[in-house]
Amino acid sequence: MKPSSAALCTLVILISSTSALQAQATTSAARSATPFSYDTAEEVTVAGTVSSVLTDAAPGMIVGSHLLLATSSGPVDASLGRFGLRRYGAVSVAAGQQIEAIGVMKTIKDKPVLLVRIVKVGSEIYTIRNQHGVLLSPQARERASHKTGPKGDSL
Repeated sequence: MKPSSAALCTLVILISSTSALQAQATTSAARSATPFSYDTAEEVTVAGTVSSVLTDAAPGMIVGSHLLLATSSGPVDASLGRFGLRRYGAVSVAAGQQIEAIGVMKTIKDKPVLLVRIVKVGSEIYTIRNQHGVLLSPQARERASHKTGPKGDSL
């Protein structure tokens, strides 16, 4: 092999390996920088008394509606997202009520937040996010309700 061919081959290998390492580093950084990744294996159930119902986030909170809960472990900020308290299938809850919230705890803006997937208020169950953590719009909740028959049986 000629020296110029060997040099060119070496250059191609270096560029390829550098590009692969950069792509891997970018993918790893994107995963670790995503505070909203949702894994159902990390879900917790929080039971408590609603101390405040916020239809809009207060300063310093993530966007959307929130339930502030008083629990035996201390206060919990339960995020319901943009649609949790709006329109079709909205959570019907008031301060003083006992609820159960199922979701994943995350640290967002340096504060612990429960990203709620399911809320139980009395005998009512509200689905806020799907199993991947994606918020359900009022339209999606309405479509889902039409797919069930009497007693919640799937059609």
